[in-house]
This record gives sequence, C-alpha cells and structure tokens, in this order.
Amino acid sequence: MSEPTPHPKTDSRPIGIFDSGIGGLTVVKQIMNLLPNERIYYFGDTARIPYGTKSVEVVKRFALEDSHFLLDKGVKMIIAACNTASALAIRFLKEV
Repeated sequence: MSEPTPHPKTDSRPIGIFDSGIGGLTVVKQIMNLLPNERIYYFGDTARIPYGTKSVEVVKRFALEDSHFLLDKGVKMIIAACNTASALAIRFLKEV
C-alpha cells in the first residue's frame, strides 16, 4: 500500500489588491465571496486619485509604487483593481 500524498503547504500570505481609490473594494468583496479563507491587503491610493487624468508615465510609476508597497507588506500576489493602471501599466506590472 502506498503512502498517502501529503497535502501541499498552503501559502498564508495575503493577496494584495490596489486601486486609485475605493472602487476596488468591489473586487475585494468578490474575492472574499469566492475565496473566503484568503486574507486580503487592500491599498486604495486616495492621495493621488484619480489615475485617469494622469499621463501614461505617471500611471506606470504609481502602479509600480503601489505594487512595491504591497510586496513590501509580504503579499503572495497582486491584483490591479484599477482600470487605468491595468490598461496603461499591465505589461510593466507583470515584470514586478
């Protein structure tokens, strides 16, 4: 008889989510519904809202700064809940 397969270790680090404001809380709600055992770290950048009026370069910088902030908090993944950041900076965020 073979040994039972050990369960893979779960990653207890939180999921990081950022938005330029509070609109991303709708994403948080859906993730909490789908993944109730996950911890979430949300960053709403209300100090620099809205991102939509900023240049592409500024949005890229903000998105990278937001991502690094979340990584410094020890998140296991990052979700960009900000439409502007997703549209203008997703290629750069994939490299973080």
